Amino acid sequence: MRKFVLTYGLIAGAILSLSMLGSLPFMERIGFDYGMVIGYTSMVAAFLMVYFGIRSYRDQAAGGRIGFGRAFVVGLGITLIGTVCYVATWQFVYHRMAPDFMEKYSAYTIEKARKSGATEAQIAAQKKEMAEFAEMYRNPLVNIAFTLLEPLPVGLLFTGVSAFVLSRPRRVAGVVPG
Repeated sequence: MRKFVLTYGLIAGAILSLSMLGSLPFMERIGFDYGMVIGYTSMVAAFLMVYFGIRSYRDQAAGGRIGFGRAFVVGLGITLIGTVCYVATWQFVYHRMAPDFMEKYSAYTIEKARKSGATEAQIAAQKKEMAEFAEMYRNPLVNIAFTLLEPLPVGLLFTGVSAFVLSRPRRVAGVVPG
């Protein structure tokens, strides 16, 4: 099981990491909204590896049958490895390539509020909220936790659906299915 989880997890992690690194030079041009669309689209592509990893494990190592629980564990392992790669890449990007990310994101959020017709009081509240968030985000553990929350739900969704679709419980001797 370890071989399948590691292989497909690292492929998922590579897709996530390369997508992040590949879109970074274009962030000024595409903006945060489209950047988010690109990011979540790459997460969907990456977490397809959960499906392929569970199927491969079922067909090659489990004799063509796998229960939901085992399939879920395989998928969870793939998801966690891919997510860790994503978090590690973001830590590198944030600290080495885009240390001004929070300032740019704060400016974007405030400008978006301004364009949506927010009052000066609402804009001031948004500025205060963004300043507090930026301060909190400087803490590495908080930064890592927020970064984990981006791909993890997508991976868990793929894990659950893939485990359900691919699970074929073992037959009990003497029991005819149906």
